[in-house]
Amino acid sequence: MGCVQAKAFEESDYSMVLHRLKLENGYYSNHDFVPHRRSTGQTHHQPTHHVKHHHAQVEPPRNHNKLDSSVSNDAKKRDDDVVVDGKKKYIMKASAEVENENENEMVDGWPRWLVDNVPTHVLAALVPKSAESFKMIDKVGQGTYSNVYKALDRDTGEIVALKKVKFNTSKPGSIKFMAREIMTLQRLDHPNVVKLKGLATSRMKYSIYLVFDFMQTDLARIIARPGERLTEPQVKCYMHQLLSGLQHCHDRGILHRDIKGSNLLIDKNGMLKIADFGLANYYNPNQNQALTSRVVTLWYRAPELLLGATDYGVGIDLWSAGCLLAEMFTGFPIMPARTEVEQLHKIFRLCGTPSEEYWKKLNLSTTFRPPKSYRPSIVETFRDLPSSSLGLLCTLLALDPAFRGSASRALKNQFFFTSPLACDLSGLPIVYSEDDELYQVKEQIKYMNSKIRRTRTFLDHRKNLASKRQIEHSVSCK
Repeated sequence: MGCVQAKAFEESDYSMVLHRLKLENGYYSNHDFVPHRRSTGQTHHQPTHHVKHHHAQVEPPRNHNKLDSSVSNDAKKRDDDVVVDGKKKYIMKASAEVENENENEMVDGWPRWLVDNVPTHVLAALVPKSAESFKMIDKVGQGTYSNVYKALDRDTGEIVALKKVKFNTSKPGSIKFMAREIMTLQRLDHPNVVKLKGLATSRMKYSIYLVFDFMQTDLARIIARPGERLTEPQVKCYMHQLLSGLQHCHDRGILHRDIKGSNLLIDKNGMLKIADFGLANYYNPNQNQALTSRVVTLWYRAPELLLGATDYGVGIDLWSAGCLLAEMFTGFPIMPARTEVEQLHKIFRLCGTPSEEYWKKLNLSTTFRPPKSYRPSIVETFRDLPSSSLGLLCTLLALDPAFRGSASRALKNQFFFTSPLACDLSGLPIVYSEDDELYQVKEQIKYMNSKIRRTRTFLDHRKNLASKRQIEHSVSCK
């Protein structure tokens, strides 16, 4: 009474215990429990709890098809199938291991994560380089999505600029902008536009470096020099270079969308180059396409963008160029505002109140219509500027973008053909420092010396190994 007849030890019980031992020793994985497999001869420690083989309630194998929800779908597809005792078992690699393997994998010299997110034809024209082949010298600029460094190319000894772009693959927009900037730069080839020299990748996850020629300064610094103003010939020279670069971009269907002094770099010879195409986009004047109005730095933003226009063209870059034309003469920004509403009112006070036809033609909201009417005051405001410049200034700062014309038409303006004419590059402010050249020469010498030392060390090591092997061979013969 009260006793329970013990069941005889059957073959099925033995199989279940054997299955448990296999799980514990790593012969195949369980969903929750993946122990380390013991090496041969390692002692197996019995569990602390007492196991009665007659009544062992071994938990049946779990359904391996039901994977943990934290595993990505891609990882699920990469599971390896293994057949054990005639039954299919699934050995799943940990998601972290898969991710690390993908990051370290190289495809044609590029990291897997870059190839997966950038079109193949974009990378085809570039030579893969590592960020370790550059020596960082100094941080020279910082933007919202990137940092710019002055660096030494260890292979050539050349001083270059590295634009470090970090993006997040979970945000398709950031990848799209990065790829679009590279494709835009590859499409452009002009003396007044920066040239993409190469692309370098870093071991840091999702970081790349765009390689450019190093520029000594930019137009904003030239304008802001204390106690110095640009002469009319110098302004004409810079303005002609800017419009020439814009003409090249626009002819190839590219809007820069962030023209300002700090994005106009100047090399040691005085050559101006349009840079930072992070906000650039393609456009077709024959097609209506919706573009974002949240572009261009506030002080250089055209009124149609401030009013929310999404169908625009080259006029937005020309408006920015007009702001810079006046800024080069005055030495300071002509419409510095703190908010978009304030910026609009500064524009209306300078350029006049838009007509009713303006609002209807551009299909803009009248919410920010000024409370009172203003008449245009560009000529009165900039009466100290050369008279030959006022015509071009009024054209570029026209409220209606259609009246601003094009960069090619602006280059034909009388401003550039009226005496005094534009100066040569040699007549522009000197911004080149011999310290950069001396540093470059010193770094080249230092790099070559270190290379020679490494070569000598390697040869000495080989010589010592050969001598040691010869002695060992002589001793063994004796």
